[in-house]
Amino acid sequence: MNRRKAILTGSAAAAGLVAAGGGYKWYRIHRGPDLEFVTQNRALLTALAETIIPGTEVPGARDAGVGDFILKMVLNCTERKEQNRFVDGLKDIQQHCQKEYGRGYEQCAAAEQEAAMLLCEREGRPKAGIVGKVETRLLGRSFFSLLKEYTVEGYCTSEPGATKGLAYLYIPGSYKGCLPLQPGQRAWATN
Repeated sequence: MNRRKAILTGSAAAAGLVAAGGGYKWYRIHRGPDLEFVTQNRALLTALAETIIPGTEVPGARDAGVGDFILKMVLNCTERKEQNRFVDGLKDIQQHCQKEYGRGYEQCAAAEQEAAMLLCEREGRPKAGIVGKVETRLLGRSFFSLLKEYTVEGYCTSEPGATKGLAYLYIPGSYKGCLPLQPGQRAWATN
């Protein structure tokens, strides 16, 4: 076999492998998401949200019904590629807890849930610079980014979150653009 033919054959094989890998990645991103898995794991969504905003003297994410909000947002308001990333993230965190602790995320202790959530956050952090922007544009936001965004949005727009978790004025007064907060004062829901 001559050298030119060997180089062409090797290049064609490498291009085929790259194309196959890219095709598989494209398929994983654009396939039909397993939304039934999300619907069946409402308790997992609630436990994840409660880890992000735990209940203290003010109601937490569980009391505000954030798990149902996340479910509605994922099912109705999220792009297909982000739905796939969200479902994959849910499956990954459940598998991690099963492997590490021998039980599902919902049954884990608070410290174990926090450790799993920190791992999820580290893995879901986008890369820096233009590579991260391109990745987010092509693949969508990560599981943890979606979870955190939907949890905070669901909590702050719920009645318990807006009235008890945040400072709330039923009839706000005039607009004051910049007010310093006093120590221990909660953020405003209406200003």
